[in-house]
Amino acid sequence: MASEAQKDKMPKQIRYIVGNEAAERFSFYGMRSILVIFMTQYLFLKEHKAKEVFHLFAFANYFIPVFGAVLADRFWGRYKTILYLSLFYCVGHGILALFETELGLYAGLFFIAVGSGGIKPCVSAFVGDQFDRSSEHLLDRVYSIFYFSINFGSFFSTLLIPVTLKAYGPGIAFGIPGILMAIATLIFWLGRKKYVVIPPAGQGSQFLPVLWYALTHQKDRQPNQRFLEVASQKFSKAKVDGVQAVLSIFAVFVATTGFWALYDQHGASWVLQAEKMDRYFLGFHLESSSIPAINPILVMAFLPLFSFVIYPFVERIGIKTTPLRKMGAGMVLIAVSFFGVGLIQSRLDAGETVNIIWQLGPWIVLTAAEVMVSVTGLSFAYTQAPKEMKSTIMSLWLMTTAFGNLLTAVVSSLNPFESGAMEFYFYAILMLGVASVFAFMASRYQEHHYLGNEA
Repeated sequence: MASEAQKDKMPKQIRYIVGNEAAERFSFYGMRSILVIFMTQYLFLKEHKAKEVFHLFAFANYFIPVFGAVLADRFWGRYKTILYLSLFYCVGHGILALFETELGLYAGLFFIAVGSGGIKPCVSAFVGDQFDRSSEHLLDRVYSIFYFSINFGSFFSTLLIPVTLKAYGPGIAFGIPGILMAIATLIFWLGRKKYVVIPPAGQGSQFLPVLWYALTHQKDRQPNQRFLEVASQKFSKAKVDGVQAVLSIFAVFVATTGFWALYDQHGASWVLQAEKMDRYFLGFHLESSSIPAINPILVMAFLPLFSFVIYPFVERIGIKTTPLRKMGAGMVLIAVSFFGVGLIQSRLDAGETVNIIWQLGPWIVLTAAEVMVSVTGLSFAYTQAPKEMKSTIMSLWLMTTAFGNLLTAVVSSLNPFESGAMEFYFYAILMLGVASVFAFMASRYQEHHYLGNEA
């Protein structure tokens, strides 16, 4: 029997995954932090075009995980998928650093999207693979550490890379994230002999075959059967139930598309708003693209605050803090943050001078929403599918971010708003409607509980 101390001890290999994630996120967010400024001030793209490209890139980063999940679950396994696609990632950074042209921009972003998007569903699932039933109680803690490492890397890169861009130009500013991505790949490789590596399911997951069979054989379905149950004519009950579990949680997660349509604007429209504000604070002039560095600082502060203070307090007053309730509350909060930046934009549209300190309130609310939706959803998604579909459910979770950014890209390309304030208000009202849909779907969802080494 393991002692209590042993039960509460993190697996040693987690340090390599967390180190890899911190360096990889430094590379990604450092590069992303200067994209809009690079496009508008160095390539001279119009603001609405820069926002469109930014969100299309974000869409690709969160849509490509579908293909990364297929590679991991059916062919390479998660370890090899992460290692191999990290090389594409490094190539993309190299192209951005070497070619300061619009063509170089698109080529570099393509390779980064393939690398970053391909490994996304694998890294978060790979973390969970390192735990078994005896250590499952550490899952929430490790995902908080995992998310902390993301924001640790994000903070330093978002703070430093915009300053580097201004001082040394795009080549150096894009080159540093490339070096960090190479370091991230090395750190991950160093842990190769310590990882729990779950082999690919090959034809075992059968997610798409089961779904396709059900779609094309509805005429054979009995009156008392659910949609997918007709597939039991060809596939085992366990496989059909696994696909049902994935589709059930995805139906709930679809509503989070609206959340991501708002959230990722903090790297584009919020930066462009900051560019028009008075950015002198306490005697320092702040770069507009460095302002988002406040987000990871707040996340690192809010993770323990919510875990050890706010959630326990809410439980003590008689409200159960289920994952889906946390996520619903977070959706309402992000709508509030957009009403806040809308008020700021109204003053800017009227020609007033507004100090950057006024963005602090919306940043605080947006980050609280992120902790409640993103951190919670990451851990919750992992537990809702059997082992051969872990990467699949993670990719579907990320797909909600993809389509949220696609929605924002389409709106930016149409550019239908007479004022910037109206655009922020539009998204806030949209989010409140989506939160209502999410609450309805969540109330009907029946939770599952799977771990990485269990069917």
